Amino acid sequence: MILQREMQIPVWGNATPGALIKAQLGKIVATAKAGQDGKWTVRFPKFKAGGPYRLKITENGRAASAITLEGILIGDIWLASGQSNMEWQVQQAMDARKEIENANFPQIHFLMVDHDKELMPQPDIASGKWKVCDTASVKELSAVAYYFARKIQRDQNIPIGIIQSAWGGTPVEAWTSREALLTSPITNGRVSDGNMPVPGDFIKDSLNGIRFWEMIYHPQNGMDKIIPVPAYNDAGWPAMEVPGLLKDAGIKSSEAMVWMRKKIILPASFAGKELMLHAGHPEMNYSLYFNGEEICTNVWNAAPVHSFSIPGRLVKPGENTVAIRLAVLWGGGGLNPPAEEIYITDGISKVSLAGKWLYKEDLEPALPVIHNYHYFPSLLFNAMIHPLIPYGIKGVIWYQGEANAPAAYDYRTLFPMMISDWRARWGQGKFPFLFVQLANFHRVKPLPAESDWAELREAQTLTLSQPNTGMACTIDIGDADNIHPANKQEVGRRLALLADKLVYKQPIVASGPLFNGFKKVGNSIRVDFIHTGSGLSAKDGNSLTGFTIAGKDRHFQQAHAVIEGNQVIVAAEGVTDPVAVRYAWADNSVCNLVNSVGLPAIPFRTDNWKGITQK
Repeated sequence: MILQREMQIPVWGNATPGALIKAQLGKIVATAKAGQDGKWTVRFPKFKAGGPYRLKITENGRAASAITLEGILIGDIWLASGQSNMEWQVQQAMDARKEIENANFPQIHFLMVDHDKELMPQPDIASGKWKVCDTASVKELSAVAYYFARKIQRDQNIPIGIIQSAWGGTPVEAWTSREALLTSPITNGRVSDGNMPVPGDFIKDSLNGIRFWEMIYHPQNGMDKIIPVPAYNDAGWPAMEVPGLLKDAGIKSSEAMVWMRKKIILPASFAGKELMLHAGHPEMNYSLYFNGEEICTNVWNAAPVHSFSIPGRLVKPGENTVAIRLAVLWGGGGLNPPAEEIYITDGISKVSLAGKWLYKEDLEPALPVIHNYHYFPSLLFNAMIHPLIPYGIKGVIWYQGEANAPAAYDYRTLFPMMISDWRARWGQGKFPFLFVQLANFHRVKPLPAESDWAELREAQTLTLSQPNTGMACTIDIGDADNIHPANKQEVGRRLALLADKLVYKQPIVASGPLFNGFKKVGNSIRVDFIHTGSGLSAKDGNSLTGFTIAGKDRHFQQAHAVIEGNQVIVAAEGVTDPVAVRYAWADNSVCNLVNSVGLPAIPFRTDNWKGITQK
């Protein structure tokens, strides 16, 4: 493991009530007496970065009771938490193969806290152990946390530890203690005694969850031996266009197993050859079949690419059949654009798999209803955060917010509340809390529009008013078609820049331009920025984009914007008496304002008009 440098090091455990505990770290000895409940804690004095050390713990001086831990390093510990974009693995992100091959960092260690949810705060995590970062272990590590740790370790030349405690799709309330949630009218009613899950329902839901995923990964009623075969009669199945999502095709259920089939005509030159089938960007879990034989089973987001080898013995000239068994979950499910990445090839010629596909639901039993209690307020805090306290940490990196977008205005309260809650419980002061602002996502819209994602980003920006916080803006590196953008290297780097400046006191520009006020001048508005470095510019060298402007009618129009020093002058022909400017105020905005080190301007608005998530 790695222990936190330059602060008292807490070590705790359980023993016989009243037992004398002797702990030795290196040459330093600390003692404690176990309480009536058997719990004990010792605190070692501050250590400088270094190691390896040995930690030896005995009860009542008995050698037979000794616990000895070897290879302990002293450095900086960062807790990496949030939802799926923090959980996203190195093997799923950009340049996975190259990054894994070069991942040899014996000074980076990590502990992955397994998914768990509990009704009451737990004394220990369900499972998980420390690992050294190398080509074998790095695959499943959070890509954001790894790239953050890699830069910090190189910059500071000290051991870096990552404790990863994250779970996809979860709201901020799940990571906050019940006691804190009770203090807010936003969440008070949701965690009052009458609304908490009862143990019976909790257990039943957990069992349903096991059954749910068993059905996702194992075809029911032998359908995998029936539906994929070429001779299967799919007459009467409805059709959909691929690329496309099944929810847009009109399926009845938001969670179901759906079968898709397509007949394709292959040229005679393909016959008997090993082919490559490129499925593009499938969504959710799926299995793929060619002429009745299973080619792959893809566990949720486990594959960095979706290209598969088709054995030559299966390939016939003329008509062949491709089938997909696909999980529709949370409204998703399907094959995403672009169409040109969905095809089959012999390495010379391509046959497109886009176009008309047949699909059918209800061929397998309905998935059991589960309440996803891991989304429930406080349950992840109880199981995945509380057990880590008071492990010494340098700070937190956090990537979350997508799950809270529909109630973005409440995030103004809930996110700072969670930060304060963690800091109070750790008792290590206002430790650094660095977080990622939501990236651009969804289709670009031609006209300005209201956006819950924009309002969530605003709530994140407002959280910068909390002490010792920093935000990495990623408005320029998202993906319109993927809520999990692949470029996690840059996300990790931008978080590390914030740490370099805020924590390690390097004299650098670590943030993109931040709105710092505005002034109306005639028929234009002058917007002032800080964190500009040596100046503002358009990233691509073209005219500035992403600015909109409105008059008292609150009707925003695309604006003309020019840079003047640390200001941007914004105007539009149709707005003679402007009162408000917005920048990158959309789910996915085409915007290009950057500072001298290339970091993007943080989305903002000058108005405080009621948004779509404010009740």
